Amino acid sequence: MKITAMKNFMTRFGNRPRVLVKIETDEGLYGWGEAYNHGPDRSIPPIVDYIFEMIQGEDPRRIEYLMLKLYQQFRFPPGAMGLAAFSAVDHALWDISGKAAGLPVYMLLGGAVRDRVQVYAHFGGKDGREAAQQAGRLHEQWGFTAFKTGPYRLTPYTNRWGLVCAAAARYFEEIRTHTPAEWEFAFDAHAKVFEPIRAVQLANALAPFDPLFYEEPLRPEHLPAWARLRAQLQVPLATGESLYSRFEFLELLTAQGADIIQPDICACGGLLEMRKIAAIAEAHYVPVAPHNPMGPVATAVNPHFAAATPNFQILEYLLPGDHSWLDEPYVPKDGFLELRPDRPGLGVEVDEQAVSQDAYLHWQRTCPVLADGSTGYI
Repeated sequence: MKITAMKNFMTRFGNRPRVLVKIETDEGLYGWGEAYNHGPDRSIPPIVDYIFEMIQGEDPRRIEYLMLKLYQQFRFPPGAMGLAAFSAVDHALWDISGKAAGLPVYMLLGGAVRDRVQVYAHFGGKDGREAAQQAGRLHEQWGFTAFKTGPYRLTPYTNRWGLVCAAAARYFEEIRTHTPAEWEFAFDAHAKVFEPIRAVQLANALAPFDPLFYEEPLRPEHLPAWARLRAQLQVPLATGESLYSRFEFLELLTAQGADIIQPDICACGGLLEMRKIAAIAEAHYVPVAPHNPMGPVATAVNPHFAAATPNFQILEYLLPGDHSWLDEPYVPKDGFLELRPDRPGLGVEVDEQAVSQDAYLHWQRTCPVLADGSTGYI
């Protein structure tokens, strides 16, 4: 079997652009993958075209060989855009390999260690009572019992930090008051905190109400700060969406800088790299809760990783909405995604016609402007 073509499609999911990649072979088998959209999103298709020249004519089932070849031929670290493209190519290679073997991808990874994959939903509201009501509706419709929201009830850049922390505590307490005690709630601080001591103060405000995890309060660049932060916390500290390869995660884990890691299968280089990251984490007694604010193709890749990974914990999940690119997107039942043992590859089919029309939507992150005119972290 040989790779004969590689196509990319600029589409959108919700209010965000997405890049999908399709790899075709001389035997009629094909596979699909999804790239992360760090932005600028139109930078990814030329990289995909560049990659095709490197692997054209190769056997798509030689995934370890092909990914190594890409890393070696790039020579310099591929960076955010390169790794996003690598990730989509990796997904498509696994999809083809599973179809060629007549097996779901997780069976090529050693088989399932669990029968279904727990997911959590995003929620929120103007106050804790409204947020609890939204969580209740998600539970009634999809069975979710785990959720994530932001901790900020007051704008952190224009209010005294002590008031920001106190408002976060009241918000969480009210959520707990109006939801079952068994439900889990995580909080994403979104790397908006520059000073580690403030990250500690916010964590202390949330701690009495038992968060599932406290996600990414700091920027990722200085790992010693993460080690010091974790040593001071009484809540599980999670991070990883802004890290990439196993080498960066090795540094984080060696420094004991996280209780939970959150690599992204569309940003780190793909499923193969995620497996290596997870193995390093397992050796450090650290679970994996993948970052997945992506489209339904990415969500189709993640259950295979989760099914075959012993230290998987829980998966971030976005509902596919009324329109989807897939014949049968993965949707939760009782708060879990079911495996698809009878569907080879990733277990989904992409509607190529639906994604063929360029649906690019300009999207970018915008820094807040502080009272003194300087900019803050997003």
